[in-house]
Amino acid sequence: MTVHDPVATSTQSDQRLHVLRDWLTNSLGLQIDALAPASSDASFRRYFRVRHAGGSHIVMDAPPPQEDVRPFVAIAAQLRAIGVNAPEVLEADHVQGFLLLTDLGDVRYLDALDASRVEALYGDALDALERMQVDGPRELPPYDRELLLQEMQLFPDWLLQRHLGLELSAAQQQSLRQSFDLLAEAALEQPRAFVHRDYHSRNLMVLESGNPGVLDFQDAVLGPITYDLVSLLRDCYISWPQERVEAWVLAYLRRPGIAALAGGVDAATWLRWFDLMGVQRHLKASGIFARLWHRDGKPGYLGDIPRTLGYVVAVAARYPELRFLRELLQEHVLPRLESGRDG
Repeated sequence: MTVHDPVATSTQSDQRLHVLRDWLTNSLGLQIDALAPASSDASFRRYFRVRHAGGSHIVMDAPPPQEDVRPFVAIAAQLRAIGVNAPEVLEADHVQGFLLLTDLGDVRYLDALDASRVEALYGDALDALERMQVDGPRELPPYDRELLLQEMQLFPDWLLQRHLGLELSAAQQQSLRQSFDLLAEAALEQPRAFVHRDYHSRNLMVLESGNPGVLDFQDAVLGPITYDLVSLLRDCYISWPQERVEAWVLAYLRRPGIAALAGGVDAATWLRWFDLMGVQRHLKASGIFARLWHRDGKPGYLGDIPRTLGYVVAVAARYPELRFLRELLQEHVLPRLESGRDG
């Protein structure tokens, strides 16, 4: 039988791919009909779809030492145990960093979201999020102050300095540190829950049954209750009107399980938590997008930076304590991005 393998013909020098093929054929005994890229993410991981006599599966390639498949394996089992549609791990080689997974299809939320489907799709995603937060694992690394600040530092290090060549004055650096401290404190005052850390339209798959399929959860932590909510509803890759987002946010708080987990917090505090959590996430994300280009040679996320920082400007306009961030972005960062000083 002739094997159709576009990956092998286009990546002859990819030694890991040869090792992966050997694992599939010799260790697992699969008769491969086709092996093709399924997706990639903002990390060193790669995903391939393998078609064989037994059907179609996804193979994760997570090269050590940059990646460790064990958290994915553990959390996948925990999520599936509470009814969340995470991939099932069928085979694992922890040493080489290979996993064989069930195939959740190739239709991402990002590909399917539109005005006619958004309520149903987000309704399913919020149901799954509630299940993870109320019943999900809690023996997870803490989303602590050190990690929150470390993430925000990606914004000046990679976006401002490396990407835009923007050097802040001593006074500006101090103001930025004060903004980071405020955002970290707002995050740390929230109740703790399971945090997926990338719960957005690129990591949710549209399924006819058991929607959504949930991917990319291996970096989960125990942290602020609004983090995944803002990842979903103020998505770096697609945006919705502010009034609609706030309606979804407040409706989520009214769910009994979430209301209990949130400790009976009032709506105004809940919205403030959501807003400031989003600023922390979007500063981090803008730095990651710049790093993906300059460190990893992945330019595909640069176009998402203006939307991501636009969220920060919109929120900062409603909070006087974030005035410095708003002025920094409006007066220095966004004009440089718009003028083409983007790499």
